[in-house]
Amino acid sequence: MSFYVTLDQFVSNLHLEAIYVPAAMTDIKITSKEVNRPGLLLTGYKDFFDPTRIQVIGRMEHSYLNSLTFEEKIGKLSVLFAQSIPAVIVTSNLLISSEVVSLAKKNGVPLLRTSEQTSSFIASAISFLNVELAQRITRHGVLVEVYGEGVLIVGDSGVGKSETALELVKRGHRLIADDAVEIRKVSDHTLVGQSPENIRHFIELRGVGIINIARAYGSGAVKQTQGIDMVIQLENWEAGKTYSTTGLNDEYMNILGISIIKSVVPVRPGRNLSIIIETAAIANRQKKMGYNAARELLSKLGMEE
Repeated sequence: MSFYVTLDQFVSNLHLEAIYVPAAMTDIKITSKEVNRPGLLLTGYKDFFDPTRIQVIGRMEHSYLNSLTFEEKIGKLSVLFAQSIPAVIVTSNLLISSEVVSLAKKNGVPLLRTSEQTSSFIASAISFLNVELAQRITRHGVLVEVYGEGVLIVGDSGVGKSETALELVKRGHRLIADDAVEIRKVSDHTLVGQSPENIRHFIELRGVGIINIARAYGSGAVKQTQGIDMVIQLENWEAGKTYSTTGLNDEYMNILGISIIKSVVPVRPGRNLSIIIETAAIANRQKKMGYNAARELLSKLGMEE
């Protein structure tokens, strides 16, 4: 499944000035995460040029074009605007001549401008596009931020995911999503989760109903997006089943091709799940920092693996 960003979303989020737009911005789609500086194309090298990418003209391209004769400059820009590109963006509030505007109109290419420097703008644009065009899935579960760790809580319906999330919120942590978690793969190593907009900040509690966490506990109790660092799988306690007690051998869950560390937490009366999840989040942070309590204990007992 392919995703796209409309030009109005792009312009609004990156605070761009529209010099010329050939149609309604909501009808113009951007499909590539990459942003290109067309220096090579302007010098005449066309191989491997990707016309799906937004093209950015900065001070270097602007200076090069101004070093040419008028006819050469228009000829090279004509080649660029004839590539059916999604947009041309001029950075640093550089002057845009009427001839350039005419080429944009002739080829139906949006022409935009920003006051940002080129490198800064490209970094912002790629960051925005990576999130908005990322491969994504929706998982049934709850996403909370616990001590800075993004914890995805999954499990069968009725196992207590929402109740556990509410207890974590009451203990000072933050809710990102309840019931449905939209997960995006923003890089080869990073997953980011958020709530679908229409159910954002709401949590469903059986026997109580719907609660707006932002209204009930304040804006500090919610967060819009969060990287996913670990998965907690809640399941009803099964007598006779062996559960990990040391945490030496990590389990993982594969989400969109990325392996996320997973802990299976059995649920039974008397277990304080919120404290268990807090501790799991702390332990996960310690492991990422190079410390493993189980390995230290085995070392002290002379039982190193």
